[in-house]
Amino acid sequence: MVKKNKAEYISTGQVAHNRRANFDYLIDEKFVAGLVLTGTEVKSLRLGHANINDAYGIEKNGELYIANMFIGEYINKGYSSHAEKRERKLLLKHKEIVDIINALSRKGATLVAMRLFFDKNGLAKLEVGLGRGKKLYDKREAIKDRDWKIQKARLLAN
Repeated sequence: MVKKNKAEYISTGQVAHNRRANFDYLIDEKFVAGLVLTGTEVKSLRLGHANINDAYGIEKNGELYIANMFIGEYINKGYSSHAEKRERKLLLKHKEIVDIINALSRKGATLVAMRLFFDKNGLAKLEVGLGRGKKLYDKREAIKDRDWKIQKARLLAN
């Protein structure tokens, strides 16, 4: 792999985006959570080597974790590295954790990774959405609404 200049590293801004989250799920509420990461994981994120398309939240012992989130191996690692798909702890306020755990106990509720980014202070954050899976007819309705908005915009422009 090719080495990158310091200017090509991501210091603030978006690293990964789950574009299918709003298509597959009805998102009721969004939360921004910090992540417990190792040094090589942060360096790999700064290079943009992440995928959150299949990531989802789970609850263990009263704490929330994000599972199935891929962070690629860092190229210039020393003697140690990180597991690419491991459960990473989410850092949220206690009240938010309780609210999410109560919501997850309901049937059909899911915690989905929406967006992975670095905030203005350079800290890695994960935006998660709490929602329910859409049925096929819900998806068809969303497509119809989107197509109608595009058609309406075209008609108003002319």
